[in-house]
Amino acid sequence: QVQLLESGGGSVQAGDSLRLSCSDTGRTTSTYTMGWFRQAPGKEREFVAYINSISTTTYYTHSMRGRITISRDNAKNTVFLQMNSLKPEDTAVYYCAAAPRYRFGSSDIRDYDYWGQGTQVTVGS
Repeated sequence: QVQLLESGGGSVQAGDSLRLSCSDTGRTTSTYTMGWFRQAPGKEREFVAYINSISTTTYYTHSMRGRITISRDNAKNTVFLQMNSLKPEDTAVYYCAAAPRYRFGSSDIRDYDYWGQGTQVTVGS
């Protein structure tokens, strides 16, 4: 069973950086597309980034493109999200997710079958 656990969130100031991690503690996700989503209070959960199973394709939401990098270490069943130049509007709970049926990548929330509990990112002005 896939069990995802996020870490690395926290409170930072505008312009700072954070590196989020997501580990599968239940089984390997090395053949899955892995994604990051975020949800601010009162808003719908939205796509942030994905990476395909062999790290040959990445894709980012336009609002964060150029400031974030998704990567993975399949041997450790871990995916990362490096976030730089953070802005107050980036404040949200960030979720790691896995899409077992879409090894080539997907930005559609409906394609993700497994989710972590989320990690809070708060960016002050």
